[in-house]
Amino acid sequence: MSRTRRPGGPRPPEDGRSRVSDISERYRRFESGDDTERRERYGDASATKDNIARKRKALKHKQRMRFLRFLVFLFVATIVLAIVGFFCSILYHWGSGLYAEYQVRHDAYLAKQAARAPELNPRFDGYTNVLVMGVDDGATDGTDAVDANGEPLKHADTILMLSLENDTGRLRILTIPRDTWVPLPGTGYENRIATLYETGGAPLVVRAAEDLLGVSVHQYVTIDMKTFAELVDVLGGVDLYVESDMDYDDPEADLSIHFEQGYQHLDGEQAVKYLRYRGTDLGDVGRAKRQQQFVRALYEQVMQVATVTKLPAIAEILQTRVATSAEIFDSAHLANVLRHMSAEAPETWMVPGATAEGDDTIWVPDTQGIGEGVAKLFPPPEAAEQASE
Repeated sequence: MSRTRRPGGPRPPEDGRSRVSDISERYRRFESGDDTERRERYGDASATKDNIARKRKALKHKQRMRFLRFLVFLFVATIVLAIVGFFCSILYHWGSGLYAEYQVRHDAYLAKQAARAPELNPRFDGYTNVLVMGVDDGATDGTDAVDANGEPLKHADTILMLSLENDTGRLRILTIPRDTWVPLPGTGYENRIATLYETGGAPLVVRAAEDLLGVSVHQYVTIDMKTFAELVDVLGGVDLYVESDMDYDDPEADLSIHFEQGYQHLDGEQAVKYLRYRGTDLGDVGRAKRQQQFVRALYEQVMQVATVTKLPAIAEILQTRVATSAEIFDSAHLANVLRHMSAEAPETWMVPGATAEGDDTIWVPDTQGIGEGVAKLFPPPEAAEQASE
């Protein structure tokens, strides 16, 4: 008696044979790739293998590229380190040589300072005294005299001692007329101090000035008129009062000086002419006084705020066109002194004396007057302490 299934009722169980046959059929279809249902559910097995293979290949490629980049970095780093080491070696040897040269120069400088120390009076340790010499273009006496190098013999046409008080920055200007009659150091002869420059250069003029004044000179500076004119132009000129009409012509020296009395603005070339003018009333003494007046006006111009922007141009001229005894080791001291320069007008003084009998072009110094003047300008420490009390 066969059993029939009621519609909607439970499905009768299948026998074992049909279940095994169904599983076998499904496996066969899966292996042959005909199992559409399973492919849709799980995807194509071969495609999955290909994806895995591609990912493995890409991973290996990345690993190779990473290793290759590391090798390149290592190579470049080695090259860079080698170059840096090479240049460091060069810099080390250059620095060692430079330091050795610096040490030699510094030792020589210290030896020079030690040798000159006995010549310097400790009384002037609180001052920085600089002898400034304005040098002319060469012989102007018509002799066309030349030195051993064939250059025209030059004279110290202007001689000023600038004395800066280290503590206060106050400036003193000591003027030595160019025709001052002085002994030649180490000889029994006498001559105008301006002519000593052609004989022994700036050092000989320094020695003569020290002997004349009894004041230690710490440094000297020499400057020619052309360079001086350039400095004045860089500063923007100088304003001063011309005390009287000035008219002078010297065709042989190619010199023509013409100024009217009154306030004038002088550029570099005009300033040189003003300083060279002698006149007929006071001669060299009158010129020395005009030099003092000009230096005071120039100092006032230098102390203006606008001068700060002109310092690079001034420094370039001073470094390349001006001769000085100051060495690089003196720069820090000089810079510190100049940094504390006082805005107070400088005090001026000229070597006292009189014209020689029978030759009014020679200035005979007054030894006693010099001693008294120097004592006032540079009071001994005891006198200075008493004055401050």
